[in-house]
Amino acid sequence: MADTPAIADRNLEATTNISLKREPACFAFLSACSLSAPMPIDSINLDLASADYFDGRASLWAALEMRSSVNDDSPTAILGFDETFLRPFTRALIEAATTRAAFRMTILQEPRGSGSDRFRVVEYVTGLGKALDELILQPYDNVVLISAATRKGSGNTEESLFQLPPTDSFLRAFARMAYAADQALRDLLADMERLARRRDSSADA
Repeated sequence: MADTPAIADRNLEATTNISLKREPACFAFLSACSLSAPMPIDSINLDLASADYFDGRASLWAALEMRSSVNDDSPTAILGFDETFLRPFTRALIEAATTRAAFRMTILQEPRGSGSDRFRVVEYVTGLGKALDELILQPYDNVVLISAATRKGSGNTEESLFQLPPTDSFLRAFARMAYAADQALRDLLADMERLARRRDSSADA
């Protein structure tokens, strides 16, 4: 058993926590069409939900979680995403906050016929894992509002999801967190692929 390869544990929940208590008040709109009262966000963090190797491909699923004192600081997932999401979302957030211009982030899905039916990004705010085609990051004086754009017929509808601070301190903290988490997730994918190759080599021997 000593020679059995292992993948190092990556505790994203503990290493990516960012407190928002000293930032401008931000809220999540945890129901479709804002039927429930907005919930204040006291902190956010990332969490690794799953990691799989199937059909010659390593993949993972992570979540952006929030915690609120009105919910006993229990983790509540607001976005779920694969390994391709963190880099463009971080750039979109920083560009929206620093240029004070709305940023539309298109989410490219897996090509049809690729043998995969998984989504790249889903939101858990208004439903149980609703797939997203586009996120809109709209900056205001004290918050950046993140909304989901949904295509319906010939038009689009927008649903408010949650807010994040546009302050320098938060943007620096988020960029540091995203960089470290992105590297950890990509290292995990590399480890999974390495172990799969080692397993295949052992099976062929």
